[in-house]
Amino acid sequence: MSFVIFTKIEDIFMGFSEKIPLLRPVIHGLYPLKSYVCIATLLISLISFYAAFLIAFNIYQNTIEKRTREVSNTVSGQVYSSMLLLMEKGWSRDEVKRFLNTFKSDEEQLPYIVNIYRGKIVKGLYGSVSGEEPDNEAKGVFSTGQSMFIKSGYILKNIYPIKSSEVCTGCHFNAKNGEVLGVIKIQQDIGPVISQAKKRFIIFFVVFLPLPFIMAGLTSTFLNARIRRSTGLFYERIRGINSVKELRSLEIGMTNLGFTEFNKIFSEIEEFTGKIRNIAIDKELLEFEIKILEQFVITSEVIKGWKEYIDILMLEVNKVMDMYFIFSVFQVGNDFYDLDIFWRNRPSDLVKEKIEKAVLERINKEEAGFQCNKLSIIHNITDSAKGMPEIDERTVEMQVKSFALQVPHMVGLVGIGAPLQMNEDRLRTLAIDGILAALVNMIGSVKAISKYTSDLEYYATRDPLTMLYNQRMFWELLGYEIGRALRYGYKFSVFVIDLDNFKIINDSHGHTIGDKFLIELATTLRDFLRQGDILARYGGDEFVVLLTETDSSEALNTALRIKDKIEETYVLTPEGKQVKATASIGISVFPDHADNAQDLFVFADNMMYQAKTEGKNRISTPKPSDMIGVLKAFSEKSLLVVKAIEEKRIIPYFQPIKNIHTDEIECYEVLSIIETENGILTAGEFIEIAERIGIITRLDLVIIDKVFEKIRNEGANKLFFINISPKSMVIGDFLSDILEIAKRHGTDHERIVFEITERETVKKPEVLENFIKNLKSKGFKFALDDFGAGFSTFQYVRRLPLDFVKIEGEFIRNITESAKDFSIVRTLQVLASGFNIKTVAEHVEHSDILEAVKNLNIDYVQGYHIGKPSADFFNPPNGLKDLIRIEDTEKE
Repeated sequence: MSFVIFTKIEDIFMGFSEKIPLLRPVIHGLYPLKSYVCIATLLISLISFYAAFLIAFNIYQNTIEKRTREVSNTVSGQVYSSMLLLMEKGWSRDEVKRFLNTFKSDEEQLPYIVNIYRGKIVKGLYGSVSGEEPDNEAKGVFSTGQSMFIKSGYILKNIYPIKSSEVCTGCHFNAKNGEVLGVIKIQQDIGPVISQAKKRFIIFFVVFLPLPFIMAGLTSTFLNARIRRSTGLFYERIRGINSVKELRSLEIGMTNLGFTEFNKIFSEIEEFTGKIRNIAIDKELLEFEIKILEQFVITSEVIKGWKEYIDILMLEVNKVMDMYFIFSVFQVGNDFYDLDIFWRNRPSDLVKEKIEKAVLERINKEEAGFQCNKLSIIHNITDSAKGMPEIDERTVEMQVKSFALQVPHMVGLVGIGAPLQMNEDRLRTLAIDGILAALVNMIGSVKAISKYTSDLEYYATRDPLTMLYNQRMFWELLGYEIGRALRYGYKFSVFVIDLDNFKIINDSHGHTIGDKFLIELATTLRDFLRQGDILARYGGDEFVVLLTETDSSEALNTALRIKDKIEETYVLTPEGKQVKATASIGISVFPDHADNAQDLFVFADNMMYQAKTEGKNRISTPKPSDMIGVLKAFSEKSLLVVKAIEEKRIIPYFQPIKNIHTDEIECYEVLSIIETENGILTAGEFIEIAERIGIITRLDLVIIDKVFEKIRNEGANKLFFINISPKSMVIGDFLSDILEIAKRHGTDHERIVFEITERETVKKPEVLENFIKNLKSKGFKFALDDFGAGFSTFQYVRRLPLDFVKIEGEFIRNITESAKDFSIVRTLQVLASGFNIKTVAEHVEHSDILEAVKNLNIDYVQGYHIGKPSADFFNPPNGLKDLIRIEDTEKE
């Protein structure tokens, strides 16, 4: 009930606050509750007291008016009756008048005046009386014959008609019964009485005015005491709550607060607090989770130093909650697993032993497929300055999450060890579960990316069949070894080894036996060579060896032993027959025969061919005459290349590139040859020469001019991939020369795709990035060839605005035979599509490769199965000149 009253009063006060500015702070809640109660009680008392005064005064006034009317009625009746009696006795008017004066009130409180007015009938008999003409009010009663009461201020008037009766007709023979003979008007002035009463009431009001204040004070004191006690109980219980943990310990209980409404409100607060306990999370915990998410930027530094990253997270976690250790176990090979335990502080040997046992039991419990007997346990300590408390499996609660990937195949488990009481806090447990999920995703992602990158780097440098270094890696290592030899002043040698008549083994016993022999030979040579020597498969049945710190005589002795090892190597056919082979070996020595990588290899390669022409299964080293012959041949080729460029006798060939999704030829890659009197120079030959003698930029511009001219003449509307040398990019006028050629031939920039190999861009990424941006700003497109072959695949995709990537042909060629190559190609496709870059698969040689590529959702395909290079892209190739070997054109 009191709550309803206060609500109504509050509505009234709201109205008052608009008119009384002083009340606004109180009413709108700017003052304490006790002030509100005090003022509200005072106002209620004043209003009640004033209302009582008004009501009492009004009742008194109404009573006076009622009494006045009663007196008027009584007097008028008496006058009327007296007049009838007097008239019956025959009194004169003066006698009647003197008699009526006896009705004048002697009471001071209710004085009244009586007037009698003659009507027309009486006037007709007795005439009018001077000075007693009826007023309008009396006239109204004459006309209606009805009595009338009029109140004008404090003047009360009662007007009654005097109607004729049988008694009256004796004297007033001209009157009929019921006719109005006259009017009696009684007038009373109650003003003095009311005024006197008002003065008395005011005196009474003033005398008793302190009473509302006294009542307000007593009431507010009582109410404030009750409210202060009620709110004080609640305040004492909530004042110390500064965290969610303290909120959970809050118990309001069923204390009687003295007010039904307060008890109900506190009951609701108790229920609300219970709900808050179930959903509230510490601010520090939320900030920590946000901080973890902010650190979820997996950079190359994080991948390399992920353990240090976990140490940092361990410190961050312990700022908001106790956590003894984090452990992770991930597959690192086909059969082995690494278990890393990250300790917050330095554990004792006994603690290590107990926790290791507990962790292994938990791993087995998860049934994640781990074989604990193949686990390698690694301990990492975040803060070794402090010791870890003595803990064991009984005082530690462990939570774990698993991690699994199909590609690359990887399984893992991440766990957290925290104090056992943590499990009692459900929300805390959920928060730890969130942190655990973040950790498992972070560690798992780092591990997966690390495995991706290591696999990519490994297979990008390895021959997929023999697992030896591939041709590109050999050239990298050869250049590195030349630098070392120059710094430390030693010699080294290069062998080019080519198996004799290996085609016969493939034709006679099949490629399976041929591959098996190559694998066996690779294993034999690798086991024979010293640690630090380099063995690589250059291609097909050709191998290269780099012997560090060897001169001519040492190289020859080693080559003889290698030749013997090759002759001893064999594999068995299904029929049990031994399959053997011999080899021709060419040798060159740095710096005796050449001082750069290209010439050194050319000399060894020429010596290998010389050994074959001399009968095979032998070793050949350069003689002075051989050196002159090689240099002479190179000079002659150089002159041919210079002359061909000057005369613009470079012939562009076009190999079709098909869109897998539309099954249409939409692009062509431009390949080139030079026709000479002695035959054809392939791109692999003349480009190398042009780079060495410094005319590669001129060569690139001649090819571009030829292609743009061909496009204009044929009206082709396809995309054209044109290879350019990285050395041309550093030439300041190269781009402006391209623009001038395009303008001259009216070439649509958007149909030209400039292409450069990933291997060639390694040394100058900044130059490449600027060049590509300039090309793109002019509307040209850009493609990266041999994608996945180098070490910087991720860097190029991230930094360069690429339109196309052409996946390394070696991976495509072996995609149906090697699960590893298939996984690499799939990874490269996913990586490129994630950056909205179109993919092109090279070396699609047969239908099985095409189907495999289609299943990987690659965009374009190129290879002999799609189409061979042709001088005319509208007609199929024919003639020997059109059948350019892909191995040669890929060097372009």
